[in-house]
Amino acid sequence: MKNILHIISSPRKELSASRKLGNAVIEKIQEKYPDVIVKERDLTKNLVPFLEEAHINTFFTPAEKHSPEQAEINQYSTDLISELQEADIIVIDSPMYNFSVPATLRAYFDFTSRAGYTFKYDENGPKGLLNDKKLYIAFTSGNIYSEGPYQIFDSNVPYIKNVFGFYGVKDVSVFRAEGLAIPGIMETALEKGIESIVID
Repeated sequence: MKNILHIISSPRKELSASRKLGNAVIEKIQEKYPDVIVKERDLTKNLVPFLEEAHINTFFTPAEKHSPEQAEINQYSTDLISELQEADIIVIDSPMYNFSVPATLRAYFDFTSRAGYTFKYDENGPKGLLNDKKLYIAFTSGNIYSEGPYQIFDSNVPYIKNVFGFYGVKDVSVFRAEGLAIPGIMETALEKGIESIVID
């Protein structure tokens, strides 16, 4: 039995292309693994706070010295991390917002990127702790960023890959619905993105 963590970052609901693409990935996984357990983390329903001094101080204070406020902050962070640790497969819906990820997703990474939990440092430098997991990225954008002159502007997919690579997740597949704002492409972009989904 596999555990799936579905991370949703688009504030749009029924109009969100990334949600539709991400849901299609989940459906394809369920077709291949009928007994999977899917846990959804909708970052727009339960907003992760933007990083503040109190959060950073908590992360750098030993647990035994936490104040009650810091204990609460630490518990919130470790609960998010536990979802990643328990997942065999992670699916992230990530629309392109101003060449990068939505702020909700960035905030999420600020609370899950913690030494001793998702990575550690040893004499050889950083080492990821979330090994042997599969990551699927459901990427959507108005323009085309996978190739061509605007590829250099994509700070979305490379960023997610870098974060999870730092966590130790090396097995990554990306499904794209691109050109959603370009006439002549937009009409079939989502359909083609869904058709491209292959679960390995």
